Amino acid sequence: MLAVMHRLRAYHALLAVLAIAAYLSAEWGRIHAWFGYGVAAMIVLRLALALTGAPQLGLMRFYPHFEGMKLGNAMTHPAISRTLLLAIAISLLGVTGTGIAMDRGRAIGLAGTPPVPSSAIVGEIRDGEHDEGGGSSGEDEEEGIVAEAHELLGNLLVLLVGLHVSYLLLFKRPLARFMLFAEPRK
Repeated sequence: MLAVMHRLRAYHALLAVLAIAAYLSAEWGRIHAWFGYGVAAMIVLRLALALTGAPQLGLMRFYPHFEGMKLGNAMTHPAISRTLLLAIAISLLGVTGTGIAMDRGRAIGLAGTPPVPSSAIVGEIRDGEHDEGGGSSGEDEEEGIVAEAHELLGNLLVLLVGLHVSYLLLFKRPLARFMLFAEPRK
């Protein structure tokens, strides 16, 4: 069991680094997309790990159970952690999915045209630029909506991760120390 937890911790660290790098590289075009595809690969890996049958890696760990929750144990009840994990997972899936939808494989060479940074798509629509036909292109509007959703989900993800880290540091310090590769307190 401890070996599984160490692998989960390493997975978690790599996913966190890739997600942070993707968030911070939002204006870097292709590099941002590569980090996003790295996050997508980590999601696929996590789904594969869930199929191993190890209970620590199962997807049910994301499903909150509220049985036994009372006022006295509300802040330390596992439902809080699981609710945050579920919200983070949904946001991560959403931001990754919208990023892939906007890129359409261009950053990894699956399409012949270079990727357009999401900020450029959003900026064009906000500035009211139109296509040669005089009207706004339907594809640009669709990509603009997807880009807006991508940005919103990315910002929501950062907020949720901040809440998750804060919660663990305040109420689940031994677990936080373990996940941060810190030595347990004696």
